[in-house]
Amino acid sequence: MIDLYTWTTPNGRKVSIALEELGLPYTAHPIDINKDEQFAPAFLAISPNNRIPAIVDRDNNFSLMESGAILLYLAEKTGKLMPKALEPRYRVVEWLMWQMGGIGPMLGQVHHFVKYNPGKAPYAEERYLKESHRLYGVLDRRLEGREFVAGEYSIADISIWPWISRFEWQTIDLAKYPNVKRWYVTIANRPAVQKGYQVPKNMGPIPMP
Repeated sequence: MIDLYTWTTPNGRKVSIALEELGLPYTAHPIDINKDEQFAPAFLAISPNNRIPAIVDRDNNFSLMESGAILLYLAEKTGKLMPKALEPRYRVVEWLMWQMGGIGPMLGQVHHFVKYNPGKAPYAEERYLKESHRLYGVLDRRLEGREFVAGEYSIADISIWPWISRFEWQTIDLAKYPNVKRWYVTIANRPAVQKGYQVPKNMGPIPMP
C-alpha cells in the first residue's frame, strides 16, 4: 500500500495517474496548498521541500518527494512504464527531465503571470508565453510520426500530459499543434488517466480541445 500526499495540480496528477496505470493500491491524502497545509510539520517530515506530491511506500517503509523521482521509483518498483533496454530507457529519462526542467517550470510561470496576475507584469507574460509556445513546438515535432514521446506509453508521457491539460490556462490553441492535440486526446481517453485526474477530489471533466 502506498500513501499519496497530493493536490489537484499537474505535479500531483502525475503520480495519481501513474498509480492508476500501474494498478498499485494507494490511499490519497489531500494536502490543500491553498490553505498552506504543505507547511504542516507532519507533512514536512515526509516532504522536506514542503511540496506535493509525496509518497510513503509501506512495503519498503520510506517516503519520497519530487514527482519525477516518484515516477522513476514506481516504474522501477513495478517494472512497467519504463523500457529495460538502455537507449529506450534513457529516451524516457530524457523526456522526463525535459518536463521537469522545461514544461513544468515555464508553464508554471505562465499560470502565475497570465492566469492569476494578468496585466501586472507584461514583460513576464510575454517572456513565458513565448517560451511556452517554443516548448509546445518542441513537443509537437517530437510527436511527428510517434504515438508517444519515447516510443511506447511511459512515465515520460505521464509527466508531461497533466501540464498540457491546462492548455486553457496557458491560452494555447491546441489546433496549432496537431501532433500534441492527437497525443493529448489519446491519453485523456485512457480510463486510468480519467480516474487519476480526479485525485484527490473531482475538479470537473478533463479539458478537451
